[in-house]
Amino acid sequence: MDVREWIIEEHAGVLSRFEQSIAATVPIERWTDPAGKGGSSIAWLAFHTAFHEDLAVNAVLRGTDTVLNTERAPLGLAGIPTAVGLGEAEQRELTAAVDLDRLPGYVRAVHQRTAAWLAGLDHETLARPDAQGPAGLERAGIDETDVPWLYRMWDGKPASWFVQWEAIGHRVNHVGEMVSVRNRLGLSPF
Repeated sequence: MDVREWIIEEHAGVLSRFEQSIAATVPIERWTDPAGKGGSSIAWLAFHTAFHEDLAVNAVLRGTDTVLNTERAPLGLAGIPTAVGLGEAEQRELTAAVDLDRLPGYVRAVHQRTAAWLAGLDHETLARPDAQGPAGLERAGIDETDVPWLYRMWDGKPASWFVQWEAIGHRVNHVGEMVSVRNRLGLSPF
């Protein structure tokens, strides 16, 4: 197995775990339920991880529009500032506004666009030493004053990092968190 095949399989595994552990077991109307004080809802976590991947792969690595660029209004987020959804702590204005019926479609659309791009990925693209993360954020309309921590985090990172972390690792971590939320809501299938 070469590196590209491994990346494609790991990326596919993230969506598979989300679909099986969350989408198939937690009724959509429960996705905004809090699971304890200070925790995040499934809706927040699903949006948050998809948004990060969308920005990292589409705005930064591909230099294209994000999926969210066309889905913001249908998701009910037209009035929500562009940087809302990036931080780790849930911002309830987004969770209250998001169209829950459309949210799984956004998650899948981001995943599918990334998967299509990964299918043609070459080693030279991954080897780029500086993927220009801040420039991608600017292209997507994310202002540095709104998320200075993200600008710092994404500055100087190689292209491979955006795939390893934002498209795979970050999502895996938060799918685990979603499973924990599911369980605390009393919805574990086991």
